[in-house]
Amino acid sequence: MARREPLNRERVLDAALELADREGLDGLTMRRLAKALGVEAMSLYNHVSNKADLLDGIAERVFGEVERPDPEQPWHEQVRDVARRMYRAFARHPVVPLALVTDLSNPTTVRALQPLDALVGALFQAGFSEVAAWRALGAVNSVVFGSLLLSTGGFTGEGGAHAGEQGVSAYVREMDPVRLPHFSRLMRSTQRGVDPEADFEYALDLVIHGLAASREADGS
Repeated sequence: MARREPLNRERVLDAALELADREGLDGLTMRRLAKALGVEAMSLYNHVSNKADLLDGIAERVFGEVERPDPEQPWHEQVRDVARRMYRAFARHPVVPLALVTDLSNPTTVRALQPLDALVGALFQAGFSEVAAWRALGAVNSVVFGSLLLSTGGFTGEGGAHAGEQGVSAYVREMDPVRLPHFSRLMRSTQRGVDPEADFEYALDLVIHGLAASREADGS
């Protein structure tokens, strides 16, 4: 008989992230996780305190996938690299940003915060003040998480589709093009699919250009 690999926090988090990717946040329960690992549910509490600790752990895992930028690059390229890598990492595991934006997860470990630390470091390198860097960080985070929310059906839908696409077709059919000519035109023209990453890149460009303009206006 093959010897079972000892249970540890790393194995628990690996299995939890896989289960959450497949079943969503509601499907990530201690009972289901224990079954996936072939152990009793109570044994999980030797490695994680509760579901919040579990969610923080898998969020830290995904943040850990985000490589830090080259500090020799211009500041705006560093910001772009961090934002782009965050977007792609979270897009691979859409339950993680859902947990973050709904306050189900709030990881505060060094590993989880290193990508944000690198982003803020690039802003300080560019000469942003603490207040300006705080606002810039919020703007970049809004682009990352907002793009995921709007382009993946609430973090859980298929990429390339409108959020809530099942209801979009009926919504467009019932839309009055006379009373809502501009929005109707927009929705009909994009109904067959969009490019979420291209949309994200466009929004990120706008934010970075805006940050550069504000820096120049401040004389930084």
